Amino acid sequence: MNAVTKKLVARAELVSALLALTVYLTGLTLRLTGDGGTADRALFMAAYVFGGAFTLREAVTTLRRGRFQVDFLMLVAAAGAAAIGRWEEGAVLLVLFSLGHALEEYALGRARRSVEALADLAPRTAVLRRPGGGSAEVPVAELAVGDTVLVRPHTRVPADGFVAAGTSSVDQSAVTGESVPADKTPVADRAAALADPAATGPEQRVYAGTVNGPGSLDVVVTRLARDNTLARVVRMVRDAGERTSPTQRFTDRFQKVFVPAVLALVALLLGFGALTGEPFTDTFYRAMAVLVAASPCALAIATPAAVLSAVGRAARGGVLVKGGAPLEEFGRLRTLAFDKTGTLTEGRPRLTDVEAADGTGRQELLRTAVAAQRLSDHPLARAVVRDGAPLLTGTAPAPEAVNLRAVIGRGLAAELDGEPVHIGSLSYADTLTGPPVPAALRDRTEELARAGRTTMLVRHGDRWLGTLGVMDAPRPEAAATVAALRGLGVTRTVMLSGDDQRVADAVGRAVGIDEVRGGLMPQDKVDEVTRLRRTARTAMIGDGVNDAPAMAGATVSVAMGAAGSAVALETADIALMSDDLRRLPFITGLSRRASRIIRQNLWLSLGIVAVLVPATALGLGIGPAVLVHEGSTLVVVANALRLLRHREDGRPA
Repeated sequence: MNAVTKKLVARAELVSALLALTVYLTGLTLRLTGDGGTADRALFMAAYVFGGAFTLREAVTTLRRGRFQVDFLMLVAAAGAAAIGRWEEGAVLLVLFSLGHALEEYALGRARRSVEALADLAPRTAVLRRPGGGSAEVPVAELAVGDTVLVRPHTRVPADGFVAAGTSSVDQSAVTGESVPADKTPVADRAAALADPAATGPEQRVYAGTVNGPGSLDVVVTRLARDNTLARVVRMVRDAGERTSPTQRFTDRFQKVFVPAVLALVALLLGFGALTGEPFTDTFYRAMAVLVAASPCALAIATPAAVLSAVGRAARGGVLVKGGAPLEEFGRLRTLAFDKTGTLTEGRPRLTDVEAADGTGRQELLRTAVAAQRLSDHPLARAVVRDGAPLLTGTAPAPEAVNLRAVIGRGLAAELDGEPVHIGSLSYADTLTGPPVPAALRDRTEELARAGRTTMLVRHGDRWLGTLGVMDAPRPEAAATVAALRGLGVTRTVMLSGDDQRVADAVGRAVGIDEVRGGLMPQDKVDEVTRLRRTARTAMIGDGVNDAPAMAGATVSVAMGAAGSAVALETADIALMSDDLRRLPFITGLSRRASRIIRQNLWLSLGIVAVLVPATALGLGIGPAVLVHEGSTLVVVANALRLLRHREDGRPA
């Protein structure tokens, strides 16, 4: 059933319920005034038709599948009331049940619309740049990979792609949840970017449905409309709303056993009444009242309403949750395991320390190091050049080194101004002929290494100029994120890293991680996650495919930056669409709250049944029992819908 059909059915059900209520109230008025004659019964019968039509349809559908649900109990009770001439009792039962069900669907429609609204973000047309010049407006569905589209200022991006020309800032909150617009710049090589779109950086990548800022952009399409990130998210959120959680599976199993048990109880009550000589109509009416009281209406809707609301709210916040199971599991977690590189850290080394030797200026050290390392494509050399060049002062042209020679795993050698330059580790420095490393410089280098830096000593000719410290720095938000998680009830945080233990320890201390495991191979990470799971449910947070084995072994897997990775989007249980750790406390708080609301709804639903069954057995009528049941159902739905207003800071909305 598509979305339009569902909407029409829901509207028709609401109209039918309102008609049932109208004719029932009219019949009740005629009966109370004594002016109805037989008209009041005819109106009650009409209430049966309007109030029972959709209930009967659903009951027949579930019975054909071999399942008993509460709809069936309501129909049996209404038929029983009619059989003993209590038409008004059966009518109020069907009227209130159908009205409550229609209002539930209306309320749940709000949660579904929060998801469907995502699909409406993508524009229907795009301005296509023609190869020979000029442009034309075409449907987005007709765009092909490699097409170039013009994105005018303050309009929505029509397709996933990369920026080929122009600069601007783009509001990506609809997809990634980022509150601050992201700056966008063009790629350096269009052909290379089109050949491997995944290699483009976040500053070049754009997504369908996001809002362009003040600049005009030329965007090269990298995904068809049906496969873009927004379309994937919408599909997955829709699927997630239909995937059952552990609690939902429990309630489904419960109903399969509970409904036949209730029917058996009703049969026992009828038999007991016959044995005691009680009038059959009184016995039958009480049995029907018990039948109504034992119907767990609220139980059937308690978990789906909460799951759908939470999944929809998470999607609006830039987090994709793959259904009720990971939502509930994540809400119970107290142990989180993090990958280091690219998750807790930025994923690229930075020049963090520039320590000149005695008698040497900082500028001389930087100029020599940048000139020599500019010839290398090693990640550490690129970090020195990228971060060191802006620190150079003066107007003199940058010196140029020649004759680069890499010493694999240890350093490099080159020539500058006719003299050799050596840059490398302390062990490499000790192999060089000439003056040894000064004691003070050696001590400082070892101190930096203990602090988790990768160190590089620099020598020009026979002079030791100083040492450089490079480190994959923690993300600026990492420490605050870990502290926020601890405030939300996470009692144990573990970092898993393939880096040297000293490097891993330095990052762990900086961000406040409880336990650090360094020097791990991929299989070692899997073993660590398995070990953690022996004592507690554990989530593994990583940044993509390289963490997949460890993530697969966790209770719940969380992928960061999934908007740029189709694999991470498909495989993780929870996907943070942006490369932003601050989404983690948001989804942790939301899942915790969803778990609480699911438990509240569950206990309320079962509590109502536990109270009403003995009450009706002792004489409470069908009407009051129905009112309590339907009232509790609406309370359950309203409680679940509070999740749609969950704030990112976790405070009550």
